[in-house]
Amino acid sequence: MRKSKEIKNTASALSRIGALATVIALAAPISSLRAEDLSQIYLQAREADPTLAAADANRLATKEGSPQARALLLPQIGGSYGYSRSDSTTNSIGPQLNSFDQNGHPVYVVVPSTSVNNGRSRAASITLTQTLFDWGKITRWRSANALSEGADFTYDAASQDLLVRTAAAYFNVLTAEDQLSFSKLNEKSLQKQLDQADERFKVGLSAITDVHVARAQHDASVAQVITAQNAVETAREGVVQIIGKNFGELKKLRDPVPLDKPTPTDMQAWVDLAQKQNPALASAEKSLTSAEYNIQTERSGHYPTIGASLQRSATPGWSNSGVGSGPLLHGNSVNGTTTVGVTLNIPIFTGGLVSSQTRQAVYQRDAAQDQVELTRRTVNANTRNAYRAVIAGISEVEAAKAAVVSAQSAVDATQAGFEVGTKTILDVLTSQSTLVQAQSAYSQARHQFVLSGLQLKQAAGVMSGKDLDAVNALLQ
Repeated sequence: MRKSKEIKNTASALSRIGALATVIALAAPISSLRAEDLSQIYLQAREADPTLAAADANRLATKEGSPQARALLLPQIGGSYGYSRSDSTTNSIGPQLNSFDQNGHPVYVVVPSTSVNNGRSRAASITLTQTLFDWGKITRWRSANALSEGADFTYDAASQDLLVRTAAAYFNVLTAEDQLSFSKLNEKSLQKQLDQADERFKVGLSAITDVHVARAQHDASVAQVITAQNAVETAREGVVQIIGKNFGELKKLRDPVPLDKPTPTDMQAWVDLAQKQNPALASAEKSLTSAEYNIQTERSGHYPTIGASLQRSATPGWSNSGVGSGPLLHGNSVNGTTTVGVTLNIPIFTGGLVSSQTRQAVYQRDAAQDQVELTRRTVNANTRNAYRAVIAGISEVEAAKAAVVSAQSAVDATQAGFEVGTKTILDVLTSQSTLVQAQSAYSQARHQFVLSGLQLKQAAGVMSGKDLDAVNALLQ
């Protein structure tokens, strides 16, 4: 009896352990499939998006132009070192006084002679030069500074663009998933209609044509489900293209969404804000400033330049020389020189090169002015269009929601009429198709309204992380 009780207790414990293991096993995949929100997707995009990474690299590369141009105005120091060696041997034959004869005349003999000369020297120098006045280098530095500031604005525009691109890709997935859900519900509803039409035909309450019509609509709905599924995969691929990896389920946009008007409510106020804050426009204006300095840089080819230099050189040398079998004579020397100078360089004639380069810089400045104007007009148009999209989006969402309610009522009424014989199967199928279209339009309107708000702030150049947080708070 006691042994039986122990067996039961052991079995109960094993049962509890098994149940706990089952709960853990079920909880693990659920946590791994936890839905991701827009903020999480955006953080992944900031780390992996190649477009933003390229913009950052271009920004850093452009900013290096400023220290490079400034370096030309700073002291330049250079040094040199050289080593030389010379070895020479000279063999010669010449007369040499030997003695005097009886008459007192000198007697010469031919004697070979060898002389040796060896030399070593090391030459070292250091030179310092400093530009005292060069207007071209000064304006080139100012031009590079303008481009450096413009690069920051360009990167800011790329950052805001990434936020909008990420949000657009995110909501494209939600819209496609909603469309797939509607398509599946429609397919199930049409399958039910097909079964109902078939039963009514079998009992003689409807014609075979109703069955054919219902089957044709159902077959079309199956194709729509396949198309919608492919659209979901395509939309998800758009997100993968940005973040560089696969992702799980995405949080949905809650319903209803707050339909708030933009603040400020005046469209011109948004346009004025865009003129001051839009980074793309600011970058174009910095490019124009740089082009203005480039004209002065090229024109400075006619201006004199002044530079100073200081050079210190030292050349120590060693030599050995000797003749014949005599001893070698050693010699050392050091030659040191210090040179200080100021140079005035006056261009006289360059063959028309400076004039041509100046005209070219003027044309480039004109092109930069046109680009600023084009950017300004584009920013104004985008801001106005985005503002109108937000205002119109409020009405579109409200109208689409009302259309869903009306379409659902029409489906219920048509189905009731079909059951009592006042409506045909075609009426039922048509109302069902209208409901699916209304649901799809409502989904698109909701998602586009939220996205239009972000696009308006992007056009104005005032988008920040707070705007992303506000949109993320609408997900569930």
